[in-house]
Amino acid sequence: MRTVRVAAAIIVQEERVLAAQRGYGEFAGGWEFPGGKIEPGETPEGACVREAREELGVEVCDLVPFHTVEHDYPDAEHPFHLTMHCFLCRKAPGPLRDSEHASLRWLAPHELTSVAWLPADIELVEKLKMHLETGDAAKLASETDNAAEQGRAKASAAHGSGNPTGADSPAEPECAAEPESEERP
Repeated sequence: MRTVRVAAAIIVQEERVLAAQRGYGEFAGGWEFPGGKIEPGETPEGACVREAREELGVEVCDLVPFHTVEHDYPDAEHPFHLTMHCFLCRKAPGPLRDSEHASLRWLAPHELTSVAWLPADIELVEKLKMHLETGDAAKLASETDNAAEQGRAKASAAHGSGNPTGADSPAEPECAAEPESEERP
């Protein structure tokens, strides 16, 4: 059985998660997290960023590894094993410009089971729902904030620059955005 390696963006904004309904192929109509195949020589993180840009027209940032799914699709037209590297992340400001999905929805934790997820996503959704409902969302947000702060610190060190204003307050998050409407128009 062949193995397909993919990366998925679990885009979390204000404790809501972006879900995407497949608009094509054998699994059309099923719900998933945006993402796609990891190209040869590409890292899972790089694939996650590229796929979000290609599929949704947005930049994602503050990636934090969340879970790796291993799932077999033996009944698919061409059976395969899926290895899906999943990253919590945030969406940069700006509208979603979806190019591949039938629908997009921002789902609160209690709404995560309201859509028909693809089989490989079911275990992931349960884990995500548990984290969001048990208050781990604050921890996850903190992890993405820490990732962002580390990235800014590395960039500042690489460029030899500090805070140009001299202020002691933390920098505005580079990737602060609010969820779009519940469904795509």
